Amino acid sequence: MNTYPSCALMIGLLALGAGPAQAHSADEHAGHGPAKPRLEATRVTFADVPLTDQAGKPIRLEKDLLANKIVVMGFIYTRCTTVCPVVSSIMGKVQQQLGGRVGTEVQLVSISVDPLRDDPPRLAAYARQFQHGPGWSWLTGSSQSITATLKGLGSWSPNLLQHPPLILVGDGNSPHWTRYYGFTDPAVLVREVDELSSLHRKARRTVIAQDVQP
Repeated sequence: MNTYPSCALMIGLLALGAGPAQAHSADEHAGHGPAKPRLEATRVTFADVPLTDQAGKPIRLEKDLLANKIVVMGFIYTRCTTVCPVVSSIMGKVQQQLGGRVGTEVQLVSISVDPLRDDPPRLAAYARQFQHGPGWSWLTGSSQSITATLKGLGSWSPNLLQHPPLILVGDGNSPHWTRYYGFTDPAVLVREVDELSSLHRKARRTVIAQDVQP
């Protein structure tokens, strides 16, 4: 599977990410520039802690968003003007390509790594730059809840400026997910969603067939 975006795509994604940005510290994401995309299998756990979405609604990650869904998940903070807008733009393109499947069989999730500043109104304003319909939750919470959530997902960093460009894709019913580092082509993420959806449907058909056997 080719995870390397073309030069034209990379330039386009960088342009999308830079559009709404303001001038920012040169130290932001120091050492984490647009590295070549790579992927790795991982095992995740879902911390059962209270979170809040961009509408101020209380959320439990696994119970309310992930169960029985194929999930595409990113990590951002709204003050970031380099890596995070590009990651969010990639996820926005995934949402556009999946269309009405998002919100039904697919759930998009973006988790703020800066919960002290990213309250629900701030996340809602940020989300409007990238979101193209329902099925995309932007989450914040207490520092303790966010830390527990990120550690369970293997995405915690003691310094938010150092968090890498990262998107996770997986089945919400399984602990076995895939990490995509760097600026991954949205089409690659969509193919992964399609493969997981096919496996998910096949597993459901097997369970139903077993249930109806005499």
